[in-house]
Amino acid sequence: MSILILQGRHLSSKPLQSHFLLELRGLAAAVGRNLELRPCASLRELVGSLRAARRRRSEFVLLDPGELAPHALAEPEALRQALEELPSAYIEVHDASATTLDDRLRAHAPPLATIVINGDLAMSYRIALGIALRRLSR
Repeated sequence: MSILILQGRHLSSKPLQSHFLLELRGLAAAVGRNLELRPCASLRELVGSLRAARRRRSEFVLLDPGELAPHALAEPEALRQALEELPSAYIEVHDASATTLDDRLRAHAPPLATIVINGDLAMSYRIALGIALRRLSR
């Protein structure tokens, strides 16, 4: 039983640091869930990881496109299709409102929630993971 974090690159802020990732994994483990992190350096890698999440039957996805979000509009169909095919719920996680995915990319597959705490990626992750764990405990 797993929750998958798909994290795009972050040029202006630090990605998840190992001690913080350990904290998140501890929260998930306390309720019997595994937390996996897949860093994605490109939009193609992000789309591929979304498709892999479908094959691996991840229970929940925390999607942090980071700086890749604006690039998604250049090739919208691939990301849109990968989101539509995702069998699990997902939450978008952001540290800036400018990095949220365009509504055209998720028209038929909206996120359960979009968490944006401007300038505080760690808090966005804490909130998103809390929602995911609560949802999975039903």
